[in-house]
Amino acid sequence: MTKIGTVYGLGLGPGDQELMSVKSDRLLRNAKHVAFFRKAGRKGQARQMVQGLLAENAIEFPMEYPVTTEIPVSDPRYNEILSAFYTEVAAHVRALAESGEDVIVLCEGDPFFYGSFMHLFTRLKDVVPVEVVPAITGMSGSWTATGAPITWGDDVLTVLMGTLDEDKLTRHMQDTDALVVMKIGRNFDKVVRALKASGKFDDAWIVQFATMPNQTVTKLSEMTDKVTPYFSIVIVHGQGRRP
Repeated sequence: MTKIGTVYGLGLGPGDQELMSVKSDRLLRNAKHVAFFRKAGRKGQARQMVQGLLAENAIEFPMEYPVTTEIPVSDPRYNEILSAFYTEVAAHVRALAESGEDVIVLCEGDPFFYGSFMHLFTRLKDVVPVEVVPAITGMSGSWTATGAPITWGDDVLTVLMGTLDEDKLTRHMQDTDALVVMKIGRNFDKVVRALKASGKFDDAWIVQFATMPNQTVTKLSEMTDKVTPYFSIVIVHGQGRRP
């Protein structure tokens, strides 16, 4: 019988190749099949993060999202289209594994932290071997880039998505000590309003492309340039108990 291959959800970390784990680097350099998500017509951020690390004979499988922001997430068609897409690409990856091939799936940050790999994981974990290789998250790279600890003592850290409605954003911001806001993009103005309403705007930083060559770290109140829709994270440091 053919030995079933393993699907690896490979955490790449926040962007700097030197922050990738030794295990991820080893698996990546020896991979025969490499899958990654990308927007149609783009190279794909995860693929760019591993530039120069793949074997020359690696077989690449780009998984192109059928929709990104063209349809609002509240539209029932959004989940229907994406569900069919994830089922289709999972079937391709499963077929490779069942034929005895290992498959690497590139994951920005950590595979289990707001990543698309999770949708493959739920479809594959009961039918073929799946191994998740954890990694440094983008938010960790971001708060480190500010040069200050994110939490002290008993500080509570809250991670929010900018896609939440404004009232919910404001309420969660008011109820926490330290704060990370992801998925800024088109939600930038809403996030700013919520930060002001919660009294945290003056303490907020925005980090773009954390750990990458084009990284920027700016106090949000001093931000004058246009915010990059992707790879932008807002940080508010806790100021809790310390000796």
